[in-house]
Amino acid sequence: MLPAGRKSELEAIVSSSGHVTVTDLAEKFDVSADTIRRDLDALSAEGRVVRTRGGAMSKATTAWPELTVNVRQGVQNDAKEAIADLAIGLVSDSTSIILNAGSTGLAVARRLRDLRDLTVATNNVLVPSVIDPACLRELYLLGGRVRIGSQATVGALSLGLSPNGAPISIAADIALISVGALSADRGFSTGDPGEAQMMASMMERADLAALMVDSSKFDKRLFAEVAPLAAADYLITDAPPPAPLATALADAGVKVLVPSSRS
Repeated sequence: MLPAGRKSELEAIVSSSGHVTVTDLAEKFDVSADTIRRDLDALSAEGRVVRTRGGAMSKATTAWPELTVNVRQGVQNDAKEAIADLAIGLVSDSTSIILNAGSTGLAVARRLRDLRDLTVATNNVLVPSVIDPACLRELYLLGGRVRIGSQATVGALSLGLSPNGAPISIAADIALISVGALSADRGFSTGDPGEAQMMASMMERADLAALMVDSSKFDKRLFAEVAPLAAADYLITDAPPPAPLATALADAGVKVLVPSSRS
């Protein structure tokens, strides 16, 4: 099969299957794994599939919001790293941060290592294992129901009870929130209503709300609305949004941060 024909068939297989591995594709086409990797890289660069660690997934797959965090960490890696680098630019020593669950949040947590005296509250169960203790003044893991696949807790945004029995509310300098989809009309959305409510509360409890969304999630809608565009102060992303979405963000007063090489 000519490479162009193989790439077209690869795209069709990814679209119909939702998620495929390099090993399975190499066996199917009787070519080397390196050949499949190059084809998938090319398809990803053309925006026709989403590259993952060890394979690829369809951009339109409905399974994306429910992928486990282990799989998510292999999706759009370059985009997440670029977003995390930009997010750190909004944080300084002695900042209080609310950080939500997800692989982008983990990338941010790893980059906090050069800062000091931070207070971090998160519903990301994996953050305590990746964050550098030297950067912390305090680290709080928010409680609630645990979603095993996403390694996230879902519950009220409080830290226990005060002596009079009232929930202890939290407030932060900045909320760094990664979401599953962004559109001009629906704003920010995600797949789980409980997580959506918790993300919205995180945004409300912070002086600044920075939403982290990679460009593969532009012009997408998921089941549960998190917040309208105007609820965000910043959108941190890896590539400029398409013109209609960029206009909607500007009209809503949202400042878009993209890597300087792509702005």
